[in-house]
Amino acid sequence: MPHINAAAALQICMLLSALPAQYFISLWYGTDPAQRIQITERLIIASWSSFSKSCLSLDAWAGRLKLWLSKTRTCLNIGLLILHFRNWYYGEKKTKSGDHEAETHSYFAESSHVRSPRPEYIQFSVGQVIVHKRFGYSGVIVGWDAKANAPEEQQQHKYPPVKQDLKDTPHYRILINKANGFGKSTAYIPEEEITVIMGLEV
Repeated sequence: MPHINAAAALQICMLLSALPAQYFISLWYGTDPAQRIQITERLIIASWSSFSKSCLSLDAWAGRLKLWLSKTRTCLNIGLLILHFRNWYYGEKKTKSGDHEAETHSYFAESSHVRSPRPEYIQFSVGQVIVHKRFGYSGVIVGWDAKANAPEEQQQHKYPPVKQDLKDTPHYRILINKANGFGKSTAYIPEEEITVIMGLEV
């Protein structure tokens, strides 16, 4: 069976609709052949004019493209705002009292589970400004984990055998201040490498 493309399908549809269209026109407007021809011509011209204005006009396509882009941009902006708010808000929450702590579904302090109130052994909270003790960059805490929550390969690379105990200490996701000139925009570091700058908020 031969493959039918869109242009061929459109031509077949127009041919198949011509006979019923002529029949209905003759019923509605009389049987005079001259009248039928005039009405058919007017119908075809009106249909073509409407089709060309809506489908063949550059202005119509530009308008559709602008509308689609504005909707896409709005959806993306709303999605990003929701994602940032969710990461900020849920980073401070815990499961309801009495329930066991829910497993996180992502690494590096990006849990989507409610973790409130924060356990007492988690010293720092989201929104506090910190300085890295060794590297000296500053940043703000945007999330935390009770212990290191990263892929096993990365933990083995980051924590040599002498520092294995650090994996079981609280870890924080830091949004790094780009003014420090540090290469990365975020870091995931253990509690012992953080010093909080008191009285400074973001």
